[in-house]
Amino acid sequence: MKLSVALTPPYPVVVEAGLLARAGDYIRAPKVALISDEGVAPLYAETVRRSLEAAGSRVCTYTVPKGEDSKSLTTLEMLLRKLAQDGFNRRDAVVALGGGIVSDLAGFVAASYMRGIDFYTLSTTLLGMVDAAVGGKTGVNLPEGKNLAGAFWQPKGVLMDVSVLATLPEREFRGGAVELFKHGLLADPDLLDDVARPEFRRDGPASFLEGTVARSVQVKADIVAEDEREGGRRAYLNLGHTLAHALEAHSEHALSHGDAVAYGLLFAARLAAARGYADETKRVERFARWVAPTPLPVGPLDPLLPFIARDKKHLGRQRWVLLEQIGRPRIADDVTEAELRGAWAYLQEAVRDGVDKDTGRETL
Repeated sequence: MKLSVALTPPYPVVVEAGLLARAGDYIRAPKVALISDEGVAPLYAETVRRSLEAAGSRVCTYTVPKGEDSKSLTTLEMLLRKLAQDGFNRRDAVVALGGGIVSDLAGFVAASYMRGIDFYTLSTTLLGMVDAAVGGKTGVNLPEGKNLAGAFWQPKGVLMDVSVLATLPEREFRGGAVELFKHGLLADPDLLDDVARPEFRRDGPASFLEGTVARSVQVKADIVAEDEREGGRRAYLNLGHTLAHALEAHSEHALSHGDAVAYGLLFAARLAAARGYADETKRVERFARWVAPTPLPVGPLDPLLPFIARDKKHLGRQRWVLLEQIGRPRIADDVTEAELRGAWAYLQEAVRDGVDKDTGRETL
């Protein structure tokens, strides 16, 4: 299944089973910097390397530690120096093999090296496929917040091999489903139904996973094509993320992105309902309970407020994405502290006791 992100120039997104072994069919460069992490590289780096070398590329593989700590200025500098030491030039390319963390990091390497060289993404997680791989956002974290250093740098192509999803831990698969669910809330209600189907699982039928992932990617691709650098509609993709990024930063990334966004979506749903918009709180709460089987750390909102104030979407005033109804998001820049505290109290009550990890999706 092939999509196109309609920017200038446009670039393809291919969603199929078995793509990693055919990476050389889509990636052409004299030399490739294959950037992966310690969890993914042992599984797939050799397969990709062989395919690229068969297509005529020389491949240098660089492996970083797994996890958010790799999204740092220190790791960025290390990789840039590796490329310089190994003689990369503007005709060469960077290929990200992994999930969203690797994609963000490798993309920033590509954007920074010699002021920009070609970049491809080979996504190996559901979160990477439906979120980080498309749109050109690259970056690393600072102690003061997530993704505060980075650049817009569009990939030249994106490959999504759904067969690798079977190797994901269940918690990681569910965490990736959060972004897919978010796209359903924003623009494609059928995705909300797909998440509830029994076929939606790590080892689900390839044809079903290809179709579901492709529809989710299409939502983001359509938004990005209209608003590449977040001057307008692209800000809607921040639904649930203002609180999520604050939770991640405050916890020093002990809280996973999937859990944080699940809580952020529920928080935003409560803000919307309290304003008299369509009340999707119960639907989002059921989904959050499926995603996040651990309780949200109980505590006051106050320590999170500085992180919310440093959110990238903060343009002099806090900006929250709220749903008037499914498919109709809006930006609210007049949310009061009292509203935030009310939604926070609701959120803590809703997830205080944790949840059953086996919650059935038929209840979603």
